[in-house]
Amino acid sequence: MGRSVLIKDTTREERIRIVNKALSWCDDSSCENCSGCSMGVGSVEAMYAPYIDGRLELREINYLHAARHFTLGGGYAPDPLERT
Repeated sequence: MGRSVLIKDTTREERIRIVNKALSWCDDSSCENCSGCSMGVGSVEAMYAPYIDGRLELREINYLHAARHFTLGGGYAPDPLERT
């Protein structure tokens, strides 16, 4: 089993490396916010900032993103928190 990625078990610098490594599957091993990953978050750095800052765990961020952007069955649902 790998090392824990929980906030309580990591430093800020380790969390930065964890996020960068998780996003390193792009062409040149760095995220340039190209929106090519189709996550629809605009800035991936902004999305994971609460984890890096020690406010939300990775799973919480991913759950929140999924709850706001996807519906059961894989369809896209508008962000319920945005006002039109």
